[in-house]
Amino acid sequence: MTHPALVLFLALFGLYSPVAALASYLPIVRPYGGGQVTRLAIGLAVNVAVFVLAALWVGEPLLKLLGISTAALTATGGIALAYAAIPLMRGKAGAVEELEKLQEDAPPPGPPPDPKTILFTPLSFPLTVGGTTFAFGVAASAEASTVRDKLALSIAALCFAAVTGLTLYLSGHVQRRISLKGAMLLDRVAGILLTAIAVILLANGFTDLVTARLGQ
Repeated sequence: MTHPALVLFLALFGLYSPVAALASYLPIVRPYGGGQVTRLAIGLAVNVAVFVLAALWVGEPLLKLLGISTAALTATGGIALAYAAIPLMRGKAGAVEELEKLQEDAPPPGPPPDPKTILFTPLSFPLTVGGTTFAFGVAASAEASTVRDKLALSIAALCFAAVTGLTLYLSGHVQRRISLKGAMLLDRVAGILLTAIAVILLANGFTDLVTARLGQ
């Protein structure tokens, strides 16, 4: 249980929390069919793998080169997540909006947006990965003393990416089997949870930024 690769995987898995992530994916994948959700799941897994592998192999020098701290990435992720989550919490997006349209006999909504337009934001960032995920990768890489250790960490990153893709794929099956009122309730619950996570990310990010500034 102390192998660095296993520790990294468990840390990423705990941060991601597949059950909570599945609920947050439901309002996003609802307009798409099974084939589109499958492509989204594969695309998400690829994005996550690239993101974590980049953190492992080039994260530390890249951040130094750009002058960006992991605290800034964490705070930015919190802002982006809050932007997506607050409408859900207020009942102004997802199933709530759909139910209101049905009750008002509104015309059916137009075609869903191209899946490519939502693959990076908000699916990949910040719902799946963010500044804290990147920071975990950079920290794990700093502890790896050999190329073999980094390769083991890379395998852990690929396993984590597979978990995220599988979670998104399962969310597509769950949303097709849930009633509209159930989806409405899950939208609000997901919005509350995601807003809480966004507040935590913002607080942690800004606290680290202030602490680093005071330390200078």
